Amino acid sequence: MSVLAYVGNTHMFGWYLGYVIGAVIITVIVAEVGAVLSLARRIGGQAQQADAGLKVAYNNTYALKDLTRTGAIAASVTDNLYKTRRALEG
Repeated sequence: MSVLAYVGNTHMFGWYLGYVIGAVIITVIVAEVGAVLSLARRIGGQAQQADAGLKVAYNNTYALKDLTRTGAIAASVTDNLYKTRRALEG
């Protein structure tokens, strides 16, 4: 029985290549995560501005909720005026 053994200089090229590929992959992932976080920060700022604008719009239009009640009151007054006029005319 014979055993074959490699006797010679061990080459580290595979290890170095693996380290370089790993470093490149990690660098790309870190760059992508940084871009996503930057975009998320920008979107968060715009969302806060939109929320502030909606609060201003709400405050400016809050009185419009009474518009239907005002319309109903105006219709009632008009109806009563009509009835009064008819009663006075005989």
